[in-house]
Amino acid sequence: MNHANIKTITRFLFLSAIFVFISGCSTTYYAAMEKIGKEKRHILIDNVEDVQESQEKAQEEFKDALTKIKELYAFDGGNLETFYNNLKNSYEDCDSRANQIEKRINNVEQVAKDLFEEWETEITQINDVKLKNSSKQSLRDAKIKYQKLEKIMNKSTKGMYPVLVKLKDYVLYLKHNLNAKAVGSLSSEVVSIEKDVARLIKDMNVSIKEAQKFIKNF
Repeated sequence: MNHANIKTITRFLFLSAIFVFISGCSTTYYAAMEKIGKEKRHILIDNVEDVQESQEKAQEEFKDALTKIKELYAFDGGNLETFYNNLKNSYEDCDSRANQIEKRINNVEQVAKDLFEEWETEITQINDVKLKNSSKQSLRDAKIKYQKLEKIMNKSTKGMYPVLVKLKDYVLYLKHNLNAKAVGSLSSEVVSIEKDVARLIKDMNVSIKEAQKFIKNF
């Protein structure tokens, strides 16, 4: 069974087992995954890939929102209602993606916590001193790699919210003031949000690259 098929099955089983996570009984979920050869390590990697995928999509959606704003400021006659609706849709896409990313990072953090706890417990069951010490070192190395990734992912996630706040402000302002004068009054904000989006995309690129590195070396 190839990786793509296993991941599809994993997603299906994950959705089927959501109620298990809600009740805090993740053991059942992990047991189901183990039956198809998916240990916590594999689940963690899949979840990191999910975050990476969402961040790549988020980059495009935030770029699209910025493009809509620039188009609006270049407005020279036409239907302002259409411009407003386009910006509103872009904002909603970005907001929805931000929520998805946060949920996926929460999944990563939970699985990592469970994986490391299991690892520590299993080390105590190793009798050979040399093997035990080697496993302890592997655990320390894994934690360092993960903690670096977690920090970078969370930093890029936090960077989304100032941009979302500004986008929401623009959307609501235009909703209340659909006229050329209102558009002109917002023109000074273009440079500010452009810098915010550029910074966000840069942080997401760092996070995506760190995820790739983690997946490769973990």
